[in-house]
Amino acid sequence: RSYIALVFGIISLGLSQIFLRMAKAPGPVASFYRMLIGTIVLAVPFFYRARRTTGGLSRKGIKLAVIGGLFFAGDLVFWATGVMIGGATIPTLLSNVAPLWVGIAALVIFKEKLRPLFWVGLAIAMSGAVLILGNDLLNSATFGLGSLLGLLSSLFYCGYFVMTQMGRKYLGPLSYFWPAALSGTIVLLIYNLIMKLPLTGYSSTTYLWFLANGLITQVIGYLCVNYALGHLPASIVSPTLLGQPVVTALIAWPLLSEVLSPMHFLGGAAILAGVIMVHRSQESTRQ
Repeated sequence: RSYIALVFGIISLGLSQIFLRMAKAPGPVASFYRMLIGTIVLAVPFFYRARRTTGGLSRKGIKLAVIGGLFFAGDLVFWATGVMIGGATIPTLLSNVAPLWVGIAALVIFKEKLRPLFWVGLAIAMSGAVLILGNDLLNSATFGLGSLLGLLSSLFYCGYFVMTQMGRKYLGPLSYFWPAALSGTIVLLIYNLIMKLPLTGYSSTTYLWFLANGLITQVIGYLCVNYALGHLPASIVSPTLLGQPVVTALIAWPLLSEVLSPMHFLGGAAILAGVIMVHRSQESTRQ
């Protein structure tokens, strides 16, 4: 069940890039609406669940959820701003080094034993992500401000995963996710206001894409991921999420007429191979 939830989460999250492309709005604005819609939709079931919980929700769990939401908002802010400054490719690539930080955090904080096969699989998976993000990336990469922001976003993304794994020990998926989404929404609102990015005045079509992004990516996607994080080690979930570019590429092919190159197929194969190695390394550790 945990692995099924993880697969559904990857597919839902992989659609996010498609929704952003179709919405044609600034990244931080689209991210705000994505978080806002998810928070509104899940408010009623969250409070219903909270009232029926014996003894109320864990205060420690709520605190971890709020901190996790701050980390996630920071990830979106730095990543989206990096994309606006330095283009989509390099900041996105550097944001995807988050599994490395998660692996280190799992080793230091959770005392998870990571076998050499884990690191080999992680390296292969990230190599595949490089190929997916562009064949000519290594020849044109420069470390500008956009790249730095992309790298910073990976640290926040790692923080979100770590806080979620800790918080899910005290709260269920929904009980953890809603406070995290609320705190993240507030941070994104403040950021957009400070940066004077327009929150209104878009076409009805754009708002429909905001709605789709909020319902599918934010509600379905992250509930599935949070559920998986509550039952699987963060060092497994994070590398598996590298499959998002594969999902995005496969969907963009027929929908946006983006033809896949041989490097895309090679990168996808590398990601899948790396993920399989990561899973096997964890299974060997448990035995």
